[in-house]
Amino acid sequence: MLPYIYLCRKETIFASRGIGLELTKQLLTNLSNVIVATCRNPPGANDLHALKDTAKGTLHIARIDVSDEDSIRDSVKVVEELLGENASIDYLYNNAAINEGNDTAFTFSSAVLMRTIQANVIGPAVMSQCYLHLLEKSQKKTIINITSGLASIGLDLGPKCATYTISKTALNMLAYKQKTERPDFTVIVLDPGWVKTVMGGEGAILEPEESVSNIIRTVTGLKHEDSGKFFQYDGGTIAW
Repeated sequence: MLPYIYLCRKETIFASRGIGLELTKQLLTNLSNVIVATCRNPPGANDLHALKDTAKGTLHIARIDVSDEDSIRDSVKVVEELLGENASIDYLYNNAAINEGNDTAFTFSSAVLMRTIQANVIGPAVMSQCYLHLLEKSQKKTIINITSGLASIGLDLGPKCATYTISKTALNMLAYKQKTERPDFTVIVLDPGWVKTVMGGEGAILEPEESVSNIIRTVTGLKHEDSGKFFQYDGGTIAW
């Protein structure tokens, strides 16, 4: 049994080509996988519920809004009940994120930056804190923080998407701090690539199926010494 829990914002769940939905779909092809997929409005997540019809693995759906810390904390008891006695989590995917537009360092709104930090950094941080005790019960103890190549200073990708980029660079540092505080864990940041989703927008080059199949291969192939690395979806590494 490999319990997974990960975050999917409603926009991703409802997108027919979204990363979160595709991740759920592919993980459910494995009979031994137990997935807890989360979203802001489970009753309305029709595409997510539909996956139960063909799933080989087990799918649970729980409510979490990463912009609302109380909803994260309130979800713990629900997830524990869903997973049952002696519950544990092998892999925690912090996948949820927002990007409100292509702003720059001299044009962004402070309100947008605050909302972006809340969802993209504080949300995953609180999620990891709240579910730490279930990760500790696992032999895998793996946290995957979904980031972006834009967060790399070394890649020098220019001024675009300032608030989103700032938040993802902060998420990278969060992962580093998690890794150094808990050397018994495997904590990585992973860039899914420029994927054809609602957030990916026009010009995206990767199909969700390709990105996700590579993500799963990369994550399941992790070794403990990989903790603290910045990965591409295909297993390559990215400059910090």
